[in-house]
Amino acid sequence: MHPSSITPASEQKSERFVEINQGFPTVKKSFFTLLALAGLSVPATAPMDSPVLAQAQKPEEIVRLQEVRPLPNSLDSIPVFNSNSPELVLQEGILLSTLKPEGKTAPSAHLDFTFNGRFDIFAHHIAKADPPEDLRTLYLGILVENPSDEAVTVNVLQGASYLSQPDAPFFDIDPFQDNPNGDVYAGPGSRAMSDVMRGRRQDILPDSVVIPAGESRMLFNLPITVKTLEPPINGRSSLLRLYSDGPVQMASMALFATPDGEDEIAPSLEDWQALAQDGQLSAPRDKVPTPIGEPGGVIYGRVAGVAEGSRWRATLTDRDDYHLNIPKSGGAFSYGLSTLNVGRQGTGQNQSAEMIRRYPDTAYQAHGNYGIEYDLSLPLINNTDQAQTVTLALETPIKEDVLSQNGLRFFVERAKPTFFRGTVRVRYTDDKQRPRTRYVHLVQKRGEQGKALVELNLDAGEHRLVRFDFLYPPDATPPQVLTVQTK
Repeated sequence: MHPSSITPASEQKSERFVEINQGFPTVKKSFFTLLALAGLSVPATAPMDSPVLAQAQKPEEIVRLQEVRPLPNSLDSIPVFNSNSPELVLQEGILLSTLKPEGKTAPSAHLDFTFNGRFDIFAHHIAKADPPEDLRTLYLGILVENPSDEAVTVNVLQGASYLSQPDAPFFDIDPFQDNPNGDVYAGPGSRAMSDVMRGRRQDILPDSVVIPAGESRMLFNLPITVKTLEPPINGRSSLLRLYSDGPVQMASMALFATPDGEDEIAPSLEDWQALAQDGQLSAPRDKVPTPIGEPGGVIYGRVAGVAEGSRWRATLTDRDDYHLNIPKSGGAFSYGLSTLNVGRQGTGQNQSAEMIRRYPDTAYQAHGNYGIEYDLSLPLINNTDQAQTVTLALETPIKEDVLSQNGLRFFVERAKPTFFRGTVRVRYTDDKQRPRTRYVHLVQKRGEQGKALVELNLDAGEHRLVRFDFLYPPDATPPQVLTVQTK
């Protein structure tokens, strides 16, 4: 996708399929590069913390003794059409359909769910020429059907959809950059989440679509091009926030363009309607997930279905108080972000969105919460009798379910696997009582401590409100934490 500026394969994440990061000392780098270009997970060999590899790989760690707290509240109830399996699309077919199964050639491909009012669409898929000489463009289409007897309008409130190449390559960029205009990104997920957080609607998306009674229309019909790339692999990440004034059902599908001499013809509405009626689920399928609670290694699987929850909004306070007392001097506490099954960082809290509808061979939960917004308010107060300096940081500690050493573990030296790429926003009042909004694009490695997003000098008894928010980017690996630390 980005032949001249790829992320090294050794920096690619592997927790998308397997519960712990994997070691891969004997696989050729060229194969890694292919997977890196596709944004795919690296195949597992042995766990990073297994006895076999422990002797060969013992990166030095530090432990920060501190509390890690669960987030208060929970995800809202807004449904999310989540199309992420199969991630690598090699065949035409249905990726995710919530249409009614009655009368369809493959009833099991249709999950029968109706959206009405606010809902989101998240879609992330990759195309690869297979065989390599088949360079046809793969189109990703989302069909919206109106099952009612009155016209329905679907409004696109915010939305973005980017290709990895050329729109948003995985550039090797500075790990901490101010991003006031949204022109800093590393990957299509990073760029799309930044746009939506700023309330933008990309111009390739319609502002609204009117669907007549009993008919269907395309919400988008977008290409994933490969024919000019080496290797011929590309991906597209999309997030849309929508509002419908009536009931709709949807299908995410994949079709190849039709060759026309040296040109190609994009699929028509009729082509998509025929696929929705007579098509099968696209193959090959992704790895089958491990049932929740089953002992042993965990395969999370990829999501294809309707998840419940678009935003986690919370005010972080001490129990029975309206404020959040800062830590003692030299101390810290953190809140888990995108914690997941067997990755709860000692909080006991799995934040993964529940699936309202899913295919039997896809993820049981929306692990990773891709595209979900975290909107957190911190009413800080200095309850000591002297001035204190307080910082707020996003961090990526070594993943654990239960904290093994009564605190967060980090690597002393920066590791290779990249676990977070995305923009976060902090809004606060500075030390001169001026309102500030800061956007920062972060690239964090596995086990990396975070640099301060904001530093506040609080007088004795002073309180200051800080608001932190971001959309969890699909080019990231959970969990992370939000840390409050007193110098």
